[in-house]
Amino acid sequence: MIEFVRNVRLWFAPERIRDEGDTPDYRFSLANERTFLAWVRTALALIGGGFAVDQFLPDLRWAWRVGLALALLAAGVLCSLRAVSHWVRCERAMRRGEDLPVSRFPAVLSVVVALVALAMVAVVLVGWEG
Repeated sequence: MIEFVRNVRLWFAPERIRDEGDTPDYRFSLANERTFLAWVRTALALIGGGFAVDQFLPDLRWAWRVGLALALLAAGVLCSLRAVSHWVRCERAMRRGEDLPVSRFPAVLSVVVALVALAMVAVVLVGWEG
């Protein structure tokens, strides 16, 4: 828990990461930043999809519409938080000469997106009025 709190503090003070270990090859830091930005783009797409489901499917039953929208919005929030957390963890590992951290998050996100997609397939096949 203490390590998690320390990582969260580094989200807002990334210059403190320089206090740890040696400076890695800048190409690795830039690659880490590109990965972070890709996760943020994914988060924005999920959030946009959640709003799209809510706003552009008014004929869909309320429970389906809200459930699907909230699932996409929650996935977007988690994805954005995971992006910064993973960026800090990777940057610290590179500076320390450690293995890069592993994460189950990509698999979890994929399952959530697949479940939402399957629900949307069911909605299309059954019809919006249900």
